[in-house]
Amino acid sequence: MAAVSALPQVATVIVVDDGSADGTGALALAAGAAVVTHPRNRGKAAAMTTGADFAAEHGWPDLPLLYVDADLEQSAAALGVLADPVLAGDADLTIAVLPPQTTAGGGRGFVVRLARNGIRELAGFETTQPLSGMRCLNRAAYAAAQPFARGWGVETAMTVDVVRAGLRVLEVPADLHHRVTGSDWRGQLHRAEQYRDVWLALAARRGRALAARVRDRGGRDTPP
Repeated sequence: MAAVSALPQVATVIVVDDGSADGTGALALAAGAAVVTHPRNRGKAAAMTTGADFAAEHGWPDLPLLYVDADLEQSAAALGVLADPVLAGDADLTIAVLPPQTTAGGGRGFVVRLARNGIRELAGFETTQPLSGMRCLNRAAYAAAQPFARGWGVETAMTVDVVRAGLRVLEVPADLHHRVTGSDWRGQLHRAEQYRDVWLALAARRGRALAARVRDRGGRDTPP
């Protein structure tokens, strides 16, 4: 929180307390953040939408949104590299590429490969870390990504939607460090939920692409 607030590119910090029971909201409020609370957990995509809605309702000017995961600790001080290209007009969406983490995760890369291959298939864009949650986007990119895909599919769908809208997406190396998901049953359950949400997000966008092709071909799904 303090590291993000200190960034010269950041005007306001908005924390969405997504139904937590650990005092997140109170701590963030005491640290000077604007806090919006969900009475119950609604998932990542809903929290991202709530934060953006709050910003718009409270006079959000033509400044980009910087999405930050809550577990970066002091490494969040490196997030300015995401905001700079968007503020300069060189990108519409930036995505953080994290270095190798101190502790290795317990996954086998299934979700990452699903997301990466889906983005390549649907948008022709090669991603290094398609699930990276640290992102900065301007109003045009935010509008292109609406409505957000549910849950953990939000980042994958966002990249597809923004690229297909003809906007500029840039992956930016950022010296960020976060808690990795372990290999215990909780970690495996989390990955299963991620895989489900990414698959659903990609399936929905494949359906949209097919519908567009049928429309453009006068109702036929094959070239005349």
